[in-house]
Amino acid sequence: MKIILCVTGSIAAVETVKLARELRRMNHDVQCFMSEHACEIITPYTMEFATNNPVITKITGQIEHVKNAQADLILVAPATANTISKFAYKIADNLITTLLITANGYHTPILFVPSMHQSMYNSIEENINKIKENHENVTFLQPKQEENKAKFPYKHDICLEVERQLHDKSLKGKKVIVNTGATFEEIDSMRGITNRSSGKMGVELANQAYIQGADVTLVCGKTHTHIPHVYTRIDVESTKEMMDVTIEEISDADIYISAAAVSDFKVKDTFEGKISSVNDVSIEFTKLPKILGKIKEINSNIFLVGFKAEANITEEKLIEKAMHRMESYGVDLMVANDISLKEAGPGYEDNEVILLYNDTQVKIPLTSKKIIAEKIMNRIILLL
Repeated sequence: MKIILCVTGSIAAVETVKLARELRRMNHDVQCFMSEHACEIITPYTMEFATNNPVITKITGQIEHVKNAQADLILVAPATANTISKFAYKIADNLITTLLITANGYHTPILFVPSMHQSMYNSIEENINKIKENHENVTFLQPKQEENKAKFPYKHDICLEVERQLHDKSLKGKKVIVNTGATFEEIDSMRGITNRSSGKMGVELANQAYIQGADVTLVCGKTHTHIPHVYTRIDVESTKEMMDVTIEEISDADIYISAAAVSDFKVKDTFEGKISSVNDVSIEFTKLPKILGKIKEINSNIFLVGFKAEANITEEKLIEKAMHRMESYGVDLMVANDISLKEAGPGYEDNEVILLYNDTQVKIPLTSKKIIAEKIMNRIILLL
């Protein structure tokens, strides 16, 4: 895909080198346009290195603004208050605003990544809303709002939004709920029981649903991975909290993905304060209900994706247990895996899984959780 990266005169221009490199790693062809003020912050040679393409700094007889206006995406990162406001009123007085207005005439997708002082961002909010109301092809990525600044977002969040803009959006209009991470059950004020789940698989699935155009809510336990800020995140701790939030969210959802490692037990009677370490302690556990078992009781039309993890069992036994879980809870697609496999499962970047649906079994050999999430999401889309 061809992406035109427009760099304007915000100090956040220094972040675009890493952004451009990341976009190239994703196999995009990146062509950079730089404003006069951006060239005072970083040199065009820097962006030429980052993109592996000559940088365009002015319009010549080659009519660069026309030749590049029908790219797959125009990415304005960072986008200044000046550039956004000029676009709102169709003012074409420099290289980048001329390109943007030309591209808009072709209905080329445009993604603005604002970066400025918070007071400036507040001041141009009316212009941003004006653009959103009048242009379906234009999207704004929410900046990080901290330290009284509207800061440049994480590069991974920008890249995720870029992928969403470039995809067909097969799940547009669909509401997807994803549970991820580990729940935590309190023993005393200090201690508790949890598990080794990193939350990576659930986050990758949420990312893929977002890329496909879905309205995504991530119900998130304890995690050890970056969670993008582009979709809704609800943090929970205990199994009960996760169940309560899930039940509240799924009534109008289209897809529910149960990727969280939910505790099967809780302490029967929690201890007040902190247990003394002087003496031995006996703790009694009580079984917790399965969140997965409640879903279709509440929303019978929802597409239900479950996960079944076992350890040190044969593939045949794993499939047998996963199919029993499917039949018990009305699961439409089950993902089964053996967590004892070397360099796979909780905490690792890779995994090996078996997909079960209808009367079909598909084994995905050891590969990255991102690739597995892509395959799962593609299968969900085909089965809907």
